[in-house]
Amino acid sequence: MNAEVLSPAGALPPARRIARSAARGWRRLRAQHKAMAGGAIVLVFALAALFAPWLAPYAPTEQNFIDAMQAPSWAHPLGTDSFGQDILSRTLYGARSALWIGFGSVALGLLAGVTIGLIAGLRGGRVEWALMRLTDGLLAFPELIMAMAFMAVLGLGLGNVVLALALSFVGPFARTVRADVLQVKARPFIEAARLMGVPEREVILRHVLPNVAAPILIQAGMRTSIAILLASGLSFLGLGVVPPTPDWGLMIAEGRGFVSMAPWMSGMPGLALALLLVGLNLLAEGLRDALDPRASHGGQA
Repeated sequence: MNAEVLSPAGALPPARRIARSAARGWRRLRAQHKAMAGGAIVLVFALAALFAPWLAPYAPTEQNFIDAMQAPSWAHPLGTDSFGQDILSRTLYGARSALWIGFGSVALGLLAGVTIGLIAGLRGGRVEWALMRLTDGLLAFPELIMAMAFMAVLGLGLGNVVLALALSFVGPFARTVRADVLQVKARPFIEAARLMGVPEREVILRHVLPNVAAPILIQAGMRTSIAILLASGLSFLGLGVVPPTPDWGLMIAEGRGFVSMAPWMSGMPGLALALLLVGLNLLAEGLRDALDPRASHGGQA
C-alpha cells in the first residue's frame, strides 16, 4: 500500500495540492464579509504606503517653523506639528514604517519559530526538552517587556525594532507549531510513510507542513496587528525609531504635550493606527473562520 494513498493530502502532486488548497481557502475567505472589509482597509493603507512619494504633498521631514502647529487647511489637510512638518505626509510615510515592521517582524519570528517547533515536535527527547526550555524563557516575559529588553541591547532604529519584535514572537510561534506537529505526527499516514522509507524531508514537506499551515497563517495574521501596536508603543516610549523618521507612535508621543492646543498632532496618526489595527484584526478573524471553521462554532466539528 502506498503512503500517498494513506495521506489525505497525498493523492495529488504537491504543486496541484497546494493550488487546490489555496483555491479552496480563497473561496472560504471571500465568504467572510469581515475578512473582505478588513482586507479592503489594509489594502488602502498598503497602497497609501506604496504611493506615498506621489500622494504626500510635502517631504515627511520638511520643517517650516512659520507654519508650526497649523490647524488643518487646504495647504495642510491634516495640519502641521510643532516643527511645521506636514502631518498628512508623515502619516502616509508612517504607514510604510508600520507595515514594514508588522509584516517584517512576523515573517522573521514565524521563520525561526516554525523551525524550532518542527524540530522539537519531530525529534522529541532531549532536543525537544532543550528547545522548549528556550521557548519557555522567551515566553516568561510579556512581549512588550521582551521587546524593550532587546531594544536596550540592540539600540534604536527601524531595523532593530523589526528584529526585537521578531525575537519576541519566536516563542509563541514555536509553541503553537510544536503542539500541532505532535498531533499530526500521531496520525496513521505519517507512521505509514516512515515505515515505507519515505525520507524525512518528504514527510515534512508533503505531510506535516500542509497539515499545520492553517494554524500558522492564522497566528501570523493576528501577530501582525500586535507587532504594529507594540512598535508604536516602543516609539511612544522613546525606544523605537529615531526622530525625525515618520512613525505613528513617535508622532503621537510628540503631540501629547499639545493635546489641548493642537489635538490633530496626536489625533491623526492615532486614528490611522486605530483604523489599520481594526482592518488587520477583521482580516485575521476572517482568516481564522475560513481556515478553521470549528473556531467559529465553539470548537464543534
